[in-house]
Amino acid sequence: MTEVDLTGIAKELGGSQPLRGLLMTPATPGPWPGVVMIHEVFGLDDVMRRQAERLAAAGYLTLAVDLFSAGGTMRCLVSTMRALVQGRGRALADIEAARTWLASSPECTGKVGVIGFCMGGGFALLTAGTFDVASANYGQLPRDLDAVLAGACPVVGTYGGRDRAMRNLAPKLEAALTRAGVPHDVKKYPDAGHAFLNDAETGPRVLRPLLRVAGMGPEPVSAADAWHRIDAFFAEHLH
Repeated sequence: MTEVDLTGIAKELGGSQPLRGLLMTPATPGPWPGVVMIHEVFGLDDVMRRQAERLAAAGYLTLAVDLFSAGGTMRCLVSTMRALVQGRGRALADIEAARTWLASSPECTGKVGVIGFCMGGGFALLTAGTFDVASANYGQLPRDLDAVLAGACPVVGTYGGRDRAMRNLAPKLEAALTRAGVPHDVKKYPDAGHAFLNDAETGPRVLRPLLRVAGMGPEPVSAADAWHRIDAFFAEHLH
């Protein structure tokens, strides 16, 4: 794991000052396809770092961009969520900075995908027009879904049936991708809730009992199938 300074690229694009990312390198000989990983609403914590390590172990040069670099979660969360809702703002520039860095790296083949979880899943959909493949995991749908998906890269979408806020989004996303003619694989898991791809509970400890009541947290059986789909989809479109 190596810390990457993306501040210079971000400045040119109107992004965060500073902007950092964590680079995870596969153990196999390179160059490798790249993946920009976008974290959950709780930030680039240990759970998210292990997700990035998993992607690197699967053979992807993985750059986990820290959207909260310029001040931490409390100072950056409002502006980041505003960018997600409005479809514009500093967070979008930060993601583009990460994609640009990866695409220009001599260790990257030049093909770059994006994967996001929770808040990051919404950003993965918003930026799907600039990547080679996108994985949106329990992310909210863009306000103007059809416009965003026009010309989007192939998308693999994953949702939980017990995720009260997002359980109805999978059919809407699949219908929009079909209308746009975008190759896709969208699935809802009836036994899973929000954040079910994580390998441990996340978020502030004081909130975890409430999050469990809300159905948030790991669900290993559904997660295993979801990762199988994501791995296959990325292998098809990045290699």
